[in-house]
Amino acid sequence: MLVKAVCEYNDEGCIVYAENFPGAFVRGRNYKNAVAKFSKEIESWLDWANGEAKPDEPVEVVLVQEKENPGLKICDADSDVIFDSEKEPLTREEYNKLKVLALRSAMDFERMYDSVPDKNVNIVPPRETFYGKIPSTAKEMYDHCMNITEYYFGEIGVEAENGPDILSCRAAGFEKLEQQPDFLENMVFEGSYDEEWSLRKVLRRFIWHDRIHAKAMYRRAYEAFWDAEIDNVFCFKRK
Repeated sequence: MLVKAVCEYNDEGCIVYAENFPGAFVRGRNYKNAVAKFSKEIESWLDWANGEAKPDEPVEVVLVQEKENPGLKICDADSDVIFDSEKEPLTREEYNKLKVLALRSAMDFERMYDSVPDKNVNIVPPRETFYGKIPSTAKEMYDHCMNITEYYFGEIGVEAENGPDILSCRAAGFEKLEQQPDFLENMVFEGSYDEEWSLRKVLRRFIWHDRIHAKAMYRRAYEAFWDAEIDNVFCFKRK
């Protein structure tokens, strides 16, 4: 089970993405510490995406790209890396597969959110990061993940809107994208803050962004509402 790893790092830590498992990631103090967590991450990703409870083979991680980002708060998942592979054109088949995963991720995020008994209770301790107050309630996490739709699509020249729910606004964004006759060419855009974006990157970032907040929602909600059935639709492993 080969994982093609893309590492983004600085002195405060690193985040490592699985290039060939869109949205899968691990974090750690350094590369070695992070990749040691990939077995559980890939196991849960496969269980979610393909219904495979466990990889048939041991996970082997191969570093294919790395980027040092001294100005970003990597420890808080501040990220701007674009994979080399995310600059390549898309086939219709590739696009359809990634789109299905991105829409499924939105639908599953909604399912998990719906299972949280009280959506306005702080399940993550309130604190400030580089972008302000982090989402600390299930409602704030949900709204944050939904509201990222307009931003991500906007970075590749698609005028999308947020709301009324995470699935419908993401689906509407894809409909507007597909009205562009050359969208599969996967043009690379220079977006906000000099960050490079492409359609491939947006597709991966949707899944990753859902996943990073769904992990927090699931683990913290499970602790806060220990007698409730939090829908672990992403198949996360409890710490």
